[in-house]
Amino acid sequence: MNKKQKLFLVAVAVACSVILAGLTYGALTGESEGEAGTTIVATFYPLAYVAESIGGEKVSVHALIPPNTETHTWAPSTADILQAQDADILLYNGAGLEPWFEEDILPALDVGQRIVVDTTEGLTLLPGGESESYDPHTWLSPYMLRMQAEKVLSALVESDPANATYYSERWTSLDEALASLDASYNDTLSSSTKSAVFVSHAAYGYLADRYGFTQYGIIGLSADEEPSTSTIATLVEQMTESDTYVVFVDPVYRDDYASTLESSIEEQSGQEVTVLHLYLLVGSMDDLDLLGQMEQNLENLAVGLGASVA
Repeated sequence: MNKKQKLFLVAVAVACSVILAGLTYGALTGESEGEAGTTIVATFYPLAYVAESIGGEKVSVHALIPPNTETHTWAPSTADILQAQDADILLYNGAGLEPWFEEDILPALDVGQRIVVDTTEGLTLLPGGESESYDPHTWLSPYMLRMQAEKVLSALVESDPANATYYSERWTSLDEALASLDASYNDTLSSSTKSAVFVSHAAYGYLADRYGFTQYGIIGLSADEEPSTSTIATLVEQMTESDTYVVFVDPVYRDDYASTLESSIEEQSGQEVTVLHLYLLVGSMDDLDLLGQMEQNLENLAVGLGASVA
């Protein structure tokens, strides 16, 4: 028996015990699940943020992955499976971001008793690298996140139709905020004088595709990849040729790769290199929530791309 099978059997056994205890408690106290509102379990921060923005006081939201944690290599515990067992709605990004969700969590649940939403299902996805079929970083684009948010709205209305108007009004507010950001990205970056950005983690493909620039990454789509010496050398050459001396680093990850690139470029070009943040939006950071980080990303991209900010 392999590790996953053992985890599955343990989770099922514990889940059954917890469910039985919960039913007994509910019978004794008269409490019902519906009286507590709609319970949502999301795989990570962006989807939890969207769920809370739309659900407001009518929902209880829990994110499985702790804020600002590497999403590619995280693995669930038995407690996480039990948390998912109690949910009315399960949200995951899809596009290959959370294989553990489909392989470890869903098989341990009675999915017929809850709504499961792959928020990127049916969306136009970009191809991934050698290790991934698709680029999973859809939520970094305001345009893509709008469509993911609409799927969350549909799930809430299906689960709790009595509050459909409440959810729709709150979704409209979030949708308008994301639409405004999308327009700001388009308007600001249309004035770019440069066409490429250099990033520590090549996660910004959906931004690049929609707003007309190219990203060059020190590492690939998965943040646990190691950059080769030849990759760094190529990037140094590309930056020198494009006369671009800005390196973007997400503060979640260590920046030693960008520091190496920075020192290499400064040594070879004689130019001072600027290091700026590009947030991955996987948790509140620097007193900025998801929308605040999107706004800051635009300001920093404008610097790197030589665009004018109104």
